[in-house]
Amino acid sequence: MQTRSLVGKTALVTGSTSGIGLGIARSLAAEGANICLNGFGDAQEIADLRTAIEQDFQVKTSYSNADMTQVHQIAAMMAQAHAEFGGVDILVNNAGIQHVAAIEDFPVEKWDAIIAINLTSAFHTTRLALPSMRTKNWGRIINVASVHGLVASAQKSAYVAAKHGLVGFTKTTALETADSAITCNAICPGFVLTPLVQKQVDARAERDNISNEAAKKSLLSEKQPSGEFVTPEQLGALAVFFCSDAATQIRGVAWNMDGGWVAQ
Repeated sequence: MQTRSLVGKTALVTGSTSGIGLGIARSLAAEGANICLNGFGDAQEIADLRTAIEQDFQVKTSYSNADMTQVHQIAAMMAQAHAEFGGVDILVNNAGIQHVAAIEDFPVEKWDAIIAINLTSAFHTTRLALPSMRTKNWGRIINVASVHGLVASAQKSAYVAAKHGLVGFTKTTALETADSAITCNAICPGFVLTPLVQKQVDARAERDNISNEAAKKSLLSEKQPSGEFVTPEQLGALAVFFCSDAATQIRGVAWNMDGGWVAQ
């Protein structure tokens, strides 16, 4: 049996009850990491997720429904991980929301929520994870940004601002941990067929009176030259690489996995 590289490590992945976060969590679990899940959803479905991860990969799991807009709930989630597993070795800041509107029409409460969840929550989880990582002199912080952390799109001012901020925060974190065995990097996905993107596909299909499959192709053709969605499993494999010894000197990068989006 191939040696699993993350046995004995604990990974906390925010926003991991579906989509990209779940894909990354499963990939880390496949390497032997215990998993702290976070997110919202049906209680039984989340219990089933935990059971599946535990049985598929012979690891332990925990779950927190902490709201990433609430500092005290984030602190409680981090304290829970410390109590159950002795701290977080791998922190994946993935939780995110989206809203699309012109700047002059952008609801202020939506702006505040997007900045809080997509950017500020990463500051709070990171500041709370670092002391334990420094004690152990090992850690991996992976911020799931977006191609929108590198380039902009109209109608997405809050999301673009938050993701650009997350890339900048990644660089600062990398510099502050550069003299240790703690690394911090960002993953910048293009279109991934998550529930969030599926809503965009559904809206386009209805607007243009076309099939869902045609709507997918139409959406991809505007930005992603490969014409294919990035998968959560591909992003999970990149996260595993960032946790490996081979990635020890990869620090502060914003690594786009985007089917050629940013190359244009």
